[in-house]
Amino acid sequence: MKKSIGISERMYPNPAILVSCSNDSKDNIITLAWAGTVCSVPPLISISIRPSRYSHELISSSGEFVVNIPDETMVAICNYCGTKSGKNVDKFKDLGLHKEKGISVNAPLIKECPVNIECKVKDVIRLGTHDMFIGEVVSVNAEEEIVYPDGGIDYGKISMLTYFMNNYFKNTIIKK
Repeated sequence: MKKSIGISERMYPNPAILVSCSNDSKDNIITLAWAGTVCSVPPLISISIRPSRYSHELISSSGEFVVNIPDETMVAICNYCGTKSGKNVDKFKDLGLHKEKGISVNAPLIKECPVNIECKVKDVIRLGTHDMFIGEVVSVNAEEEIVYPDGGIDYGKISMLTYFMNNYFKNTIIKK
């Protein structure tokens, strides 16, 4: 028998991603777990950020962001970028991360992440505690060694992270 446990957002785990953004000459990174694919054609990704966060301000001003997919070696980086404000620290400098120029956006890619998805904001939906930015994918960049000949990404070669109740978990592909 099931028991009602109240009302909350109990859909876990969520992907752990690093979102890079920029406005003028100020670059920032925020760790998010409220993210997902929302449409195939056109390709759309959602990220949800509290309006009080510095990255919300940067993305609202610039109209763009990059979803950087970290691997299992980047847990400390994810934790730092999720707990420090870009208003007060330079996360790229503090963590020794390298910026790469995007193909279609001005926000930097994080070189250390194996996959970078450049997005332009298509819509913002005010939801309550968070605003959802719907980003149209304008370029996907990946390390050559994880790209299939047809252009797809072999995610089996990346031990991606998910986030669940204040903990990070690595994900591996289970073959069918």
